[in-house]
Amino acid sequence: GLGYTAIAAAQSAQHVTTIELDPVVLEICRSNPWSQALFEGSQITQLIGDSFDLIAEMADNTFAQIIHDPPMFSLAGHLYSADFYAELYRVLQPRGKLFHYIGNPESKSGRSVTVGASARLTEVGFARIQRRRDAFGIVAYKR
Repeated sequence: GLGYTAIAAAQSAQHVTTIELDPVVLEICRSNPWSQALFEGSQITQLIGDSFDLIAEMADNTFAQIIHDPPMFSLAGHLYSADFYAELYRVLQPRGKLFHYIGNPESKSGRSVTVGASARLTEVGFARIQRRRDAFGIVAYKR
């Protein structure tokens, strides 16, 4: 995306790592005045590639918090899989927090994705899974 979530997270986090699949999107960000904080300083690390592959290369317990904002399920179903959620669990620190953006929870697809994602998050070990209708997502915690 345009990096707004990473920029906002960097206002309170010591360091932010963001992953973008498409390098063209980063080029668009370079010309967007509201995305410039992505390129200023060293607080935000940008990785280019598929999150599924890049997460697998990361060390255990790397992140205190993760914001997972994947494309729609129909475009990137692997980023909603139990295998991917297990990797998120692995790189999250103990008692770490995951926010998983789903989209409109009141839509038919949003309800379906929320139910399926919640079940898979539970399956891989996440606890205290809560729907956040106000934020169009799910919050889950590592035990």
